Amino acid sequence: MAGQTNNAWHALVRAPFEALGNVVLSLLLEVGETALLGLGVISWAVRPPYRLGLFLQQLEFIGVGSLFIVLLTGLFTGLVFALQSSFAFATFNAESLVGATVVISMTRELSPVLSGLMVTGRAGSAIATELGTMRVTEQIDALSTMAVNPIQYLAVPRVLAMTLVMPLLTMLFNMVGFFGAYVVAVFQAGIDRGTFMGRIHQLVELSDVLGGLLKSAVFGFVIALIACQKGMCAQGGSRGVGLAATRTVVSGSVTVLVLDYVLTTIILTLLRERSF
Repeated sequence: MAGQTNNAWHALVRAPFEALGNVVLSLLLEVGETALLGLGVISWAVRPPYRLGLFLQQLEFIGVGSLFIVLLTGLFTGLVFALQSSFAFATFNAESLVGATVVISMTRELSPVLSGLMVTGRAGSAIATELGTMRVTEQIDALSTMAVNPIQYLAVPRVLAMTLVMPLLTMLFNMVGFFGAYVVAVFQAGIDRGTFMGRIHQLVELSDVLGGLLKSAVFGFVIALIACQKGMCAQGGSRGVGLAATRTVVSGSVTVLVLDYVLTTIILTLLRERSF
């Protein structure tokens, strides 16, 4: 009786550690599979045949298809951020800093991060669903049977297209967000338009814009890799396809936030060293 009690107690104590270990192992497995897929994409991207038609098709699907949601998000981000900034800076009689604050925040952080989250939810889930459907219906296996490499045919066009289109979407996000901030600051908050624009010219640097574009390109590359990996590894019929799409959105969104911190640390460190 005492032995059974001890075994039950040991199992109870061991259970949370086993659960944590399983989570860590699963995470490491997914990271490893995604990294191997990334190496495969880089390797096959420079080898013929070059499937330009598939690449252009993915450019249209990811870029044009995500344009509306990115522009809408950018517009209201600029509107709300300018409204909040003008209200906060009015307390210190520093309304002239509204324009520069909004532009720096958007170009450095808000535009790449929010664009990445929107594209993850819209295009990333769609890629995982499409490739997951191909996996469970054995279409990917059929490609291998016909001596067509699935990574080159399916993953390379999507990864390259999203890597290229994400900086473009981020720039459009910046433009629309700036327009929204200008409308609120000048016409609603009553800030002088010359002061609004002058502070932007004084405080905003090219490195702010380029840093955000670099982030967006990295986000696009990683989001596409995650979507392709989840889709090509889907199992279990229609339920597995749905899980692949859900996991793509969750993993992609979390990865964007984690990478944003890492890239921000690296960029600020480089800028600080250059200033010295």
